[in-house]
Amino acid sequence: MSNSSNFRQALREAKGKYVLGPNVIPNALPYLGGGLVLTAIGTYGGLGVIQSAPNLAMPSFIAAIVGQLVLYFVASGVAARGNNSTALPLLAIYSLLSGYTLSGIVYVALGTSGVGLMGIGIAALGCGVAFVLGRNIGSNLSEEDGLALSKTISIGILALVVVVILQLVLGFFGVFTPSWLEIAISGLGVLLFTGSAVVDFYILPRSYRDDQYLLAALSMYLTYINLFVFILRLLIAINGSSRD
Repeated sequence: MSNSSNFRQALREAKGKYVLGPNVIPNALPYLGGGLVLTAIGTYGGLGVIQSAPNLAMPSFIAAIVGQLVLYFVASGVAARGNNSTALPLLAIYSLLSGYTLSGIVYVALGTSGVGLMGIGIAALGCGVAFVLGRNIGSNLSEEDGLALSKTISIGILALVVVVILQLVLGFFGVFTPSWLEIAISGLGVLLFTGSAVVDFYILPRSYRDDQYLLAALSMYLTYINLFVFILRLLIAINGSSRD
């Protein structure tokens, strides 16, 4: 969920601007694809740890989350200064750690009746559909519509972050979200990050120069990773609710 602050900053920078980097998204796409491949590798490694050394899984996940947060701020700061050669390996490690932490929800999905490997495929396909829709719709938004949608999505994601943090805190004390509310939250997450995929194609060329492709790739990466997670959450919640 790190892209909430990233999203709001891009929105502020985009206001009143014409296209700053017309080629920044095409330049970013190879790095987005590479990051997603590394994430898949990290997820595979995390699943291996869960299965072979389950008592090490939670401590290593916590360490990976901390490493993710540190790398996110360090790598994005380095990339913002235009030092792409230094930022690239940092973002590669970030992608691997991101995949490692994703292995938890993937493991749950694989073990949930009605989700399994097909559900993971559906989540990945959903991200692909969101990309196609985002490119076709976001690239053709007017200035007025683009800014209005960007503000709406930004506020929605911020609210979603607050709700997810509250869920985590309550879960720590043994208070868990009812299935109907989990379905509603997950559905909202899917809707918001699908909207974010649309907004990316409007806002990123107005926020970053062509040589700032790593920042654009990071923003898009966070959109699709979060969309993938919320689609999986929704499928798990729906199938878990149907068995109750």
